[in-house]
Amino acid sequence: MHVKRGDQVIVISGNDKGTTGEVIEVHRQDNRVVVSGVNIRTKHVKPTQSNPQGERAQREFSIHASNVQLLDPKTGKGSRKRPTA
Repeated sequence: MHVKRGDQVIVISGNDKGTTGEVIEVHRQDNRVVVSGVNIRTKHVKPTQSNPQGERAQREFSIHASNVQLLDPKTGKGSRKRPTA
């Protein structure tokens, strides 16, 4: 996997193309990543005793890892190589 949790990435394809964000989760088995602020969907949450009203929560869902590139901090564009420290 070319990205890890905490990396800044840019989305290179899909509905959120051009959006940048931080990798929150990495699912290696499925080759998918969750990026903050990207692929936001509405999830209906059932009512519970603590939340009797229920709700429609917005949360980030995973996208395929091939749709993101590491963000180069100097240029602000995607890069294929890991930036050196």
